[in-house]
Amino acid sequence: MSGLNASLGYFIGIVAFGISSRVLLRRRPRLDFLLELAASFVLAACLLEVQTIVEVGQWAGGLGPDVCVTILFVVLLTHGVACGNASGNPTLTLVRFLTLEETPMPTLLAVAGQFLGAHVALLAALHYWGLELTDMHMIKNLMASSCSTSLRVSVLHGFFTECVCALVFHLVHLRMRHRSAMIRIPLVAVLLTFLSHTASDYTSAYMNPSLAYGLTFNCPGFTLTEYAIVYWLGPLTGMSMALFLYIGHIPRVFSKNLLYSQKTRFRVPKGNTSDEQEDKKKK
Repeated sequence: MSGLNASLGYFIGIVAFGISSRVLLRRRPRLDFLLELAASFVLAACLLEVQTIVEVGQWAGGLGPDVCVTILFVVLLTHGVACGNASGNPTLTLVRFLTLEETPMPTLLAVAGQFLGAHVALLAALHYWGLELTDMHMIKNLMASSCSTSLRVSVLHGFFTECVCALVFHLVHLRMRHRSAMIRIPLVAVLLTFLSHTASDYTSAYMNPSLAYGLTFNCPGFTLTEYAIVYWLGPLTGMSMALFLYIGHIPRVFSKNLLYSQKTRFRVPKGNTSDEQEDKKKK
């Protein structure tokens, strides 16, 4: 139980940092990339601790799988509330770019900030584990140099897992993105928790390139290229497919709708009207 109390204090500190960043930067639109950096940091730092609870807490701290799933849901829900429109997810940032809602430079800065935030989160978590505040963290600190990879299947299988999960997630997110935050944030948190739990024996369904970079790229077992195929190319492919299926085209690439026809509301009368026929007779 002491391990869970230490984790709770850790979560509160990380979330407080995220809220403070949002309050300080929300009136400075030119610094939105810093909001993405903070959102990515909060998400990666919290999920690194959730990963510790899942890997070590179940046998070192007596925490069951139901507790781990509940903690994951609460973390995802809190992240959505605390960080607002900043997702900390490069695929969601690219959706805004591909739908012409964002220009190239802010998109590039946001993605760079997300990866930097995930990297800083990993460094912060390593320092926190090094303090060895509990038995759980002491064991995690000993395991840090030889952590267990989240990719537990072949590269091809992992690619399709991340692709399908990202396809489902982005279809739901596109459908919900203009709804009230009171509805959108809990539903997205439930969906992410479900996908992560369902794919825990495959890839953990990160669907977030920067998050995967912070959580599993440093673990042995696969090369950087293999990790990139699964955790970068997979979610990007799923996101592109979802955008194409939802809209019918990708606005940044081509404007013609290839799937859905847009019928005009009013029919244009065929042939000449009676007035036009009378004018021709007079002439």
